[in-house]
Amino acid sequence: MTESDNKLLWSPSEKQIKSSSMYHFMETLNEKYSLNIDNFKDLHQWSINNRNNFWSEVWDFYKLIGDKGKDPFLLLENEMPGTKFFPNGKISYAENILKKNDNEIAIIFQSEEKIFRELSWKELNEQVSSTVEFFNFIGIKKGDRIAAYLPNMPETIVVMLATTAIGAIFSSSSPDFGSDGVLDRFGQIEPKLLITTDGYNYNGKQINIRNKVEEVVKELPSLKAVLLIPLIQSESFFKNDKTYLFSKILKKFKNNNLSFERLNLDDPLYIMYSSGTTGKPKCIVHSVGGVLLKHLVELGLHSNAKKNYKIFYFTTCGWMMWNWLVSGLLFGSTICLYDGSPFYPNGKVLWDYAEKHKINFFGTSAKYIDALSKEKIQILESHQLSELDTIGSTGSTLVHESFDYIYNNIKRDVHVASLSGGTDIVGCFVGGNPLSPVYRGEIQGPILGMDVHVFNEKGLSVSNKKGELVCIKSFPTMPIKFWKDEDGSKYHNAYFNKYDGIWCHGDYILKTDNKGFIIYGRSDATLNPGGVRIGTAEIYRQVEQIDEVLESIVIGQDWQGDTRLILFVRLKEGTTLTKNLVLRIKKKIRHGASPRHVPSKIIKVEDIPRTKSGKIAELAVRDLIHGRLIKNESALANPECLKIYTNLKGLDL
Repeated sequence: MTESDNKLLWSPSEKQIKSSSMYHFMETLNEKYSLNIDNFKDLHQWSINNRNNFWSEVWDFYKLIGDKGKDPFLLLENEMPGTKFFPNGKISYAENILKKNDNEIAIIFQSEEKIFRELSWKELNEQVSSTVEFFNFIGIKKGDRIAAYLPNMPETIVVMLATTAIGAIFSSSSPDFGSDGVLDRFGQIEPKLLITTDGYNYNGKQINIRNKVEEVVKELPSLKAVLLIPLIQSESFFKNDKTYLFSKILKKFKNNNLSFERLNLDDPLYIMYSSGTTGKPKCIVHSVGGVLLKHLVELGLHSNAKKNYKIFYFTTCGWMMWNWLVSGLLFGSTICLYDGSPFYPNGKVLWDYAEKHKINFFGTSAKYIDALSKEKIQILESHQLSELDTIGSTGSTLVHESFDYIYNNIKRDVHVASLSGGTDIVGCFVGGNPLSPVYRGEIQGPILGMDVHVFNEKGLSVSNKKGELVCIKSFPTMPIKFWKDEDGSKYHNAYFNKYDGIWCHGDYILKTDNKGFIIYGRSDATLNPGGVRIGTAEIYRQVEQIDEVLESIVIGQDWQGDTRLILFVRLKEGTTLTKNLVLRIKKKIRHGASPRHVPSKIIKVEDIPRTKSGKIAELAVRDLIHGRLIKNESALANPECLKIYTNLKGLDL
């Protein structure tokens, strides 16, 4: 059953609908194919029933630069994996990004240290051109890997675009990763070039990473060169015959005859990494055509990106939303970068940024929204956000109460677009759209071109019942492969092991009467007390409403032939886990969810482990309390907190 409190919160006006790119796309289809589509549901149905034409029309609507090839545009359409999108086509990601070359602003950058810069389209083209010349100078060629260990700043985008301009493969990691975490990633792909910095600023502190960089360079024998973009020190460290300074190459290489290597659509663009804690991260290879096509749909049609539109997403270069954000440039939009803590010097800093630059799309994580709510931060009266159209949220489940917080405390007339997908597809399965209403607690619907279903235990598609999120037809951003997975077994086991020929994503989800979706957590973290499946998000939603609780994590402990629920809570400073607070938490869960959701034990902890992308590491805690080894602590943002859960008192009672 759908939840009773999924009330209507927002509906697009007729003016908003008709000004959206999705509406214009729909009208284009109606005219060309003599259709009469006037709503998102029918548009989505057409997109999955007519996939050859749909993806062809996306290409044409956005006037992609490249060679489309001949129809059919989908080869082996019914194979998953195996479908070829535009099998005879040729395209360049960078060429499509850099089609503007004028003095309008492409990138706005601000750091925590009040460093502010703007980069015009002309400057962006020039810097990419200089970087390409440098790559050619040191002998980087098509198919080589270039690794970036950098903050979220304009230079990172420059080097990424230069990489794809020559047909090389780009991979990035945030500077908050430790050397082991970086080597677990870059060590697998053997980059020819490392582009790095000497440090970064976060939460009012200057973080020097020189030692980490030196360790990474030492352990990467594949490197032909290091390109340094110093931020906190002089340009003096790391002097050797294979280290170059970014500032100097911009001055030295001035040939602005920028050319682009057009690739097959299934040639690699990015190597990205899974964030699991069960071993070394999987190296997920994404294609140039897949990323272009998928991001045209998600940013263009679903998020209304267009010329001079200002798009912001709070992210690091270690999260897929950075790659997603950069694709905003495809539309002539201005993308807004912020590097630093979202709560320094206070919780309003990102909204100050949004107000100052008149941001249209503000993207963040559900964790951030929850943190704002916990701190009772009010934005509605203090900030003028008249240009803000959409607030995007992903990374974890945006609970019902977070919807309330946004509409009551940030902006009342705003499109809240909750998104869900992942690094695996460098995009989304389900998300917002500009044609449909927003209901409390719900993701609006599937993404165009994505044939998303909820499967029950028997592999049947269901509504109003929780089950596995699956996609039953192929889509462009299915990974090409996993790096060094020669026989494809790791790839198959990751997505197709449960249902042959059907992508199983690993999310526990429900489809509502509104045709929207509610996500209840990862299916591999689903709890089974008494044989009844419970999504962890159902418990978090209730616990997060307790003022004293900052955050929580719940796992299932094997106990007396069954599973019992253990809830760990991180409390506000100075708060004690009293018997009364325990009773209040249990009561809230009992009444807000059900008696079977009530944990057997509630234990106070000082910290909760999270992945670098901000997701709660439930499986890591579950393994720890069962005495199992955590194989990849470097995947965590705060691995030091794991010791809290080792030999924890009270779990044997």
